[in-house]
Amino acid sequence: MSILDDLYTTIQSRKGADPDSSWTAKLLSKGPEKCAEKFGEEAVEAIIEAVKNDREKLTSEAADVLYHLLVMLAARDVALDDVLNELSRRQGTSGIAEKAARK
Repeated sequence: MSILDDLYTTIQSRKGADPDSSWTAKLLSKGPEKCAEKFGEEAVEAIIEAVKNDREKLTSEAADVLYHLLVMLAARDVALDDVLNELSRRQGTSGIAEKAARK
């Protein structure tokens, strides 16, 4: 198991938990839309740090992005394994060819 698997399992275990007991439970209790909004905020913060070329802050913000992505996935009942399987399916395929195949 990877750290992402472990984190996703923890996030899943917070579903339905008391919102006062954890940040994850609080986010999930606000619904998928709020989880998506928070993911977007964190992504923007990571972009800002990348533009500023602040490696330490970008690393921290990237961790926030990954966490909030997993929360958003959990809020919409999308399994991490499904995302990883999709990445695996795309592996070895040119990004240009993969995008062209979507049309």
